[in-house]
Amino acid sequence: MKIVVTGATGFLARHLLPRLTAQGHVVSTLGRRPVEGRPFHAWSSSDVAPVEALDTTDAVIHLAGETVAQRWTADVKRRIRSSRVDGTSNLVSALAKTSRKPAVLLAASAVGIYGDRGDEILTETSVRGSGFLADVTAEWESAARNAESHSIRVVNLRFGVILGSDGGAFPKMVMPFRLGAGGKLGSGTQWMAWAHVDDAIELILFALESSVRGAVNVTSPNPLTNTEFTRLLAAALHRPAFVNVPAFALRVALGEMSEAVLASVRAIPAVAQALGFRFKHADLAATLADFTRH
Repeated sequence: MKIVVTGATGFLARHLLPRLTAQGHVVSTLGRRPVEGRPFHAWSSSDVAPVEALDTTDAVIHLAGETVAQRWTADVKRRIRSSRVDGTSNLVSALAKTSRKPAVLLAASAVGIYGDRGDEILTETSVRGSGFLADVTAEWESAARNAESHSIRVVNLRFGVILGSDGGAFPKMVMPFRLGAGGKLGSGTQWMAWAHVDDAIELILFALESSVRGAVNVTSPNPLTNTEFTRLLAAALHRPAFVNVPAFALRVALGEMSEAVLASVRAIPAVAQALGFRFKHADLAATLADFTRH
């Protein structure tokens, strides 16, 4: 297949691009910065994507978006929303003008759409939640689904916290523990929907090649609480985890972004499991032990 990938310099894409090439796909990238050795088309998400970059493409994997892992000032919130909602709308507008439409658009989304839900088990059919991230993610998914009117199959990939030893959230999580200052966040009762980066990549490839459409939770079938995550990470690092960070301290340090850190999202990959997808790294203890050996 001829595949265009946006957000190609990000953590997920760094793992995805080699897998696509290994499977024999012809891959080009679309974004602000080129990836060494890959055909590249310049695009800012604030503009309509260049039609020539998308014409006669078989699939588009849209991973671009401003990181949410920063203090949410008014300007940052604007960038988070614009890069996702406006960027996706601009991409779909370009797809509408192509002479031959791609068969599928795999569009990044997030389990943040569920909001803060306590102990509720969340599947792809669960109603959306409330809050800034839930609102933005709902708009983000809606913008992607507009491609369906052009006979393009759309998959909304609802990513949880993707863990890898070489990037993403994990190195930031590990640092306090290595310094002897690790501990649970807030009450520790909040659920964390996570996935090993290798399983996330395999699930993207599965969605690419199958007939699935709509929302797909890219999460391990075994979510766990922050307290349990803290215990397992401390054990893997052979470090104490005595420093508990109260919720009010997180709100002072992170501002509104603390809502993402403290939100309880007990999401499971019901769609993937129903379709027979098998997770190879569903055991967090084994995953953390593997990461911390390196």
